[in-house]
Amino acid sequence: QVQLVESGGGLVQAGGSLRLSCAASGSIGSINYMAWYRQAPGNQREFIASIDSADISRYADSVKGRFTISRDNTKNTAYLQMNSLKPDDTAVYSCNAHVRAPLTYYYNPYWGQGTQVTVSS
Repeated sequence: QVQLVESGGGLVQAGGSLRLSCAASGSIGSINYMAWYRQAPGNQREFIASIDSADISRYADSVKGRFTISRDNTKNTAYLQMNSLKPDDTAVYSCNAHVRAPLTYYYNPYWGQGTQVTVSS
């Protein structure tokens, strides 16, 4: 089994910054993909950013230029640096990772429980 734990959320004023972390633990052989999603009240979950095993990253247009995703493979951890935050960024941010268990061939998706980010105006 694999657990993903997000941290780093909180309350910040508009224009401020936060850095989220997503730490994976458990039965991990390798992680080929890590991503961040968010969901605001009344809205569907939306893709924010992803990074693959080649360190190729993708971003939603709404955060491009403001957010940066990175990963530390030695710690099985992904980060989301969020700058120039806006009230519209307020949401629960969740981590997704595709993990292969040791001695297996297939990757399975896992989700964290989410961390709240609130941006005040």
